[in-house]
Amino acid sequence: MTEAEQEKAPDLSVLEQEGEIAADYVEGLLDIADIDGDIDMDVEGDRALVSVVGLKGNELVGPSGEVLEALQELTRLAVHRQTGERSRLMLDVAGYRERRRAELTKLGTEIAAQVRDQGEPKALQPMTPFERKIVHDAVAAAGLTSESEGEEPHRYVVVLPA
Repeated sequence: MTEAEQEKAPDLSVLEQEGEIAADYVEGLLDIADIDGDIDMDVEGDRALVSVVGLKGNELVGPSGEVLEALQELTRLAVHRQTGERSRLMLDVAGYRERRRAELTKLGTEIAAQVRDQGEPKALQPMTPFERKIVHDAVAAAGLTSESEGEEPHRYVVVLPA
């Protein structure tokens, strides 16, 4: 690993600290809302991952994950307030992000095949940064390129022919 890569590589103890701060914050929110759920913490790649498991219902996910996105931003702000550092923490509720990752990987692979066959670029519906990254990765794995266009919250992926 080069010196530049070592500087970019997150410190595991820092990510674990972010996860603990986030878990405490989310647990406090669950207590306030009188919602039963367990908190799991992990480090996945270069970010802390906090998951709320054992929930009944999707009130913490909301339509198209909107409530989950808002909770994640609040949790990141809570971590930033305590550490002074910007966090890339990922919050998942009831496995929503994992299910969404599988759906979007399949979508990216299918759209890449269509673009390869038809030779025409294809624009997808607006997505969150998390969702766009998954599609970009799936398109790249299929051997094509993609780019994001538009402005938040209407930013979308365009899959390009080879």
